Amino acid sequence: MNYPVIAEHVLATVQGTWWSRRRRRDDLPPPPPGAVHVFRVGGNYRAFPEGMIFDASHPDVLDASSVSVVDTRARLVDVERPLPSVSEADNFTMRASFTCQVTDPAVVARQGVVDVTVPLRAYLMGDSDLPRVSAGHRVEEINAVRNEVGHRMTAYSAIVPPRVAGMSVEFVSAEVHASDDLRDWEQRLRDERRSWELRRGQRDFEAEDARRIAELLAQGSDHVDAFGIARQEIDVTDVATRIHRMDEERSAHRRQAAKEDRVHARTMEAAEAQAWREVLLTVLRQSAGSEYVDHHQMVDQILRRMGGPNASAGGADAARMVESGQGRAGRTAAGRDASRDPQGGFVKDEDDLVD
Repeated sequence: MNYPVIAEHVLATVQGTWWSRRRRRDDLPPPPPGAVHVFRVGGNYRAFPEGMIFDASHPDVLDASSVSVVDTRARLVDVERPLPSVSEADNFTMRASFTCQVTDPAVVARQGVVDVTVPLRAYLMGDSDLPRVSAGHRVEEINAVRNEVGHRMTAYSAIVPPRVAGMSVEFVSAEVHASDDLRDWEQRLRDERRSWELRRGQRDFEAEDARRIAELLAQGSDHVDAFGIARQEIDVTDVATRIHRMDEERSAHRRQAAKEDRVHARTMEAAEAQAWREVLLTVLRQSAGSEYVDHHQMVDQILRRMGGPNASAGGADAARMVESGQGRAGRTAAGRDASRDPQGGFVKDEDDLVD
């Protein structure tokens, strides 16, 4: 960097008589704001008074063999120094910051301080104990190194302050950086970690949304419709039309179910009646040959138990079916009539059971 001496130029000798000697302004480099001209006259360096109007006939301007442009404004200057670590493949980089300002431009021009970082780097290299602070640490332990280097530089600058001739220099701070490879690696790890955290956050948000939607759906379609209407995502007319259609469908379904229930009940009643008839006919056929059973009374009792609408007709039909059956062989009608009880149709005496 070009600080504090910005430029240096050799000047030609001005020809002419004493009263006609003039140096052209174009022969001098223009100073930027905050800079002054320093002329070398013989073996001396003389700063042109700051703020003074340029005088082409000034003795220093006419007799100068060279001119320097010196920046007198305060600057913050950074200087770096490498520091070792445990591994020979990795190093730390310390960056020290100093405030610098020119106090004597003539001295600075005489010293030729074109780049102030050169004497400041030499100042940092003068601390031979500084590398020992970082040599026992790995590059991953950079935070510990930063702490120890900061304390070391504060103590070093207090005991041995930085000095540059013609300038005031003060130590400000020290920072420690890792190597570029380690920094790139840490940046990749950081980016991957952030990406993973972003994906995890998105999944958490999706899970939370799913939970809220599930709770919303569990409260029923009416609540969902109300939520959609509140967010102006569902039209009220569409909801009313759909509800009316669903009511009609439910009513039609109930009517159809009631109709099917009635049909099923009638079918079951008919099947039950038919089953009773078949049972009756089976019983009557099996007892048709027995003269000890009053078939009319049995049929009447069974039909009353059935409770069917056609109990009388069924009883008459069943009675005719029984009467048309054949009696037991060897039996006479007179014997049967004589042995029956007029009240119940059963035998009165056990002797009548013997043929």
